[in-house]
Amino acid sequence: MSGIAKTPQPPYYAVIFSNQRTEGDNGYGKMADKMVELASQQQGFLGVESARDEGLGITVSYWDSLDAIKVWKVNSEHKIAQDKGISKWYKNFSLRVCKVERDKYFEM
Repeated sequence: MSGIAKTPQPPYYAVIFSNQRTEGDNGYGKMADKMVELASQQQGFLGVESARDEGLGITVSYWDSLDAIKVWKVNSEHKIAQDKGISKWYKNFSLRVCKVERDKYFEM
């Protein structure tokens, strides 16, 4: 998971997950990698971008439809990660679902 996701022409959807973590890894890194791998196998998944500093993490995943997002939300392994996030990994988080109507990509 590195770099900017190569997405198709809009419209498509973005799920923006912002969070502040608790202290220590506590298995978070391994689970995060597993979730990216699992999401990438889901129908409708288009890509992911993620950044973290010492205080704030932001992950944006891209999907071809709201239905694909709903299926991912209730995936049993993803649900386990969500529950651990609430009980163990996050001080706070926000989740936003947006329709991408326009994008521009530049590369040198």
